[in-house]
Amino acid sequence: MLSVALLAVGCCKQQSNQPKMEDECLYSPSKTQFAFWSNVAEQMELRLYAAPDAQDFQTVALTKNENDFWTASVSGDLAGKYYTVRSFQNGEWAAESPGIFAKAVSVNGQRAAILDLNATNPEDFDKDVRPAMPDPTDIVVYETHLRDYTMANPAIENKGKFLAFTEQPAIDHLKELGITHLQILPFFDFGSIDETKTVNCQLSTINCYNWGYDPVNYNVPEGGYSTNPYDPACRIREAKQMIQALHKAGIRVIMDVVYNHTYDVMGCALGRVVPKYFYRLNEDGTYANGSGCGNETASDHEMYRRFMVESVCYWAREYHIDGFRFDLMGIHDQETMNAIRAALDEIDPTILTYGEDWAAMAPAYPYEQLAMKQWTYKMPRVGAFSDDIRNALIGSPFDHERGFASGNPAGKQALMNGLVGCIGFEDPNGLLGQEPLLWAGEPMQHVSYITCHDNYCLRDRIEVSAPEETEATKLRMNKLAQTAVLVSQGMSFLYGGEELYRTKKGIDNSYQSPDSINIIPWENKEKYADLFEYYQNMIAIRRAHKGFRLGSSELVKEHAEFVPTENESLIVYRINNLEGIDTAKSLIVLLNGGNQAQQIEIPKGKYILLAFNGEADVNGLSELEESQAIVAPYSATILAEK
Repeated sequence: MLSVALLAVGCCKQQSNQPKMEDECLYSPSKTQFAFWSNVAEQMELRLYAAPDAQDFQTVALTKNENDFWTASVSGDLAGKYYTVRSFQNGEWAAESPGIFAKAVSVNGQRAAILDLNATNPEDFDKDVRPAMPDPTDIVVYETHLRDYTMANPAIENKGKFLAFTEQPAIDHLKELGITHLQILPFFDFGSIDETKTVNCQLSTINCYNWGYDPVNYNVPEGGYSTNPYDPACRIREAKQMIQALHKAGIRVIMDVVYNHTYDVMGCALGRVVPKYFYRLNEDGTYANGSGCGNETASDHEMYRRFMVESVCYWAREYHIDGFRFDLMGIHDQETMNAIRAALDEIDPTILTYGEDWAAMAPAYPYEQLAMKQWTYKMPRVGAFSDDIRNALIGSPFDHERGFASGNPAGKQALMNGLVGCIGFEDPNGLLGQEPLLWAGEPMQHVSYITCHDNYCLRDRIEVSAPEETEATKLRMNKLAQTAVLVSQGMSFLYGGEELYRTKKGIDNSYQSPDSINIIPWENKEKYADLFEYYQNMIAIRRAHKGFRLGSSELVKEHAEFVPTENESLIVYRINNLEGIDTAKSLIVLLNGGNQAQQIEIPKGKYILLAFNGEADVNGLSELEESQAIVAPYSATILAEK
């Protein structure tokens, strides 16, 4: 049971007379109220500027209240003005900062801007609604980067901008593929790109590329993705237009959030306004580094927990964001993740939360209290990426060994655990091991995937582990790996461009590589049309058959089974007795990770052949009345019993 105090934080509420973290700047035409939190400042002052580059300023003294908030109210209409805040501590004034919770900023985020947020809403934004999500098991996530997806598409006008996703060519591909959620790499204000150089930054000019995992202002869209980064309202309006257009197309939007570290410490508002409080420290007073980026934030500290909760609530309310993917979620503590889930439930329980269930290095916090994979069951309805199924299918990212889909049966047992969602499935034949993998309380906490922006994309991964194979064989391996993801219990996650056989030319960490490395090759949609159609049909098959997405651990344990085989490279996965659940009486999945065809005994019956030998069709490739099935090398056979 959560404590009353935690519930107050979790529901984005605050005690009477105590501001929220997001109340730093509350604008109205008659006055603007300011409130900044610091428990160490001896004095704090606000500086008001008439323009983003103005040298003259008006100084406003801030008054401390009993809750360590420093407040002031300034009369008059301040819309169009800019501000910074600075604190006096340890005998000196800290550098100016736009504040911890700035919602609008000047170019490159140096000063906060004062504006009426209602004026940034696109037409009819008040009528924007989240696309219907009647069943969370319907979810198929597609991850992309704004520039990856748009820069090489000749039909898109606003390349590399929020507005690209308001254009029909960008939306049509996603709808055609059949995904439900678009996860976009960080599009809050980050520090690695100079926004003054992005207005006309095309493929042939300077490198304007970065993944964006270097937060500066957490609650402002990145100006480099707007058509005018000098206008504080433009980036906000265009980000909202993007979300609104995707919603109209029936696609929900997931924001990749990076609360685990900042770009640097003293260059960020968290470090300038309240030095060290928002970060975890080592015993010697140095900054802990669980992120591998020089610092790690302290989600366990009351005010940073509140900041995280209020921040996701702000994005969900103000921008209508439909989900959050937490970078290095394993750095955060479980209590904070549960508070975030509780807060978002009050807004809309269908808003997704999931993340990377690991850290780059050991965080400076008790391991058993962190949001690591093995504790996922302690965070109901918070999902975690399954490196189990990833490593089993294509091999670990830390070596070049093959995986099950490319001819190495060593990962067979882990793959079977992943197919049933890592819920501690006890197979009567012991095929999943004496201690089956148990870290997900429910299968929907199991994010099934093989590739994401990190590490090699699928084509390159198969290339480095099986370079001697023909392209035809590599494409078979590609399809087999993705098939396993799409028939596994849990949430399906695809890396954008895999359906178009993308390559990053062997670069496994392309976070600041140029567009020429990261772009999705749209010409491949025709060249590798067979691959795209296979992905498209496998997504449709998943969504058409509830048996692949049962939704509860009890149902998975009741209906799923694995059939023993003598061949190490073969998995026989069955979902039985589906009357009243699925249109099929049962589903049979045969996964062959070997280079020889296999023939399998199956219960005699009438079947629709959904997938065979690298082809798939949601309506069926053919109808069979058999007691045996064949599975071709490096491929899947899927049967639905009539």
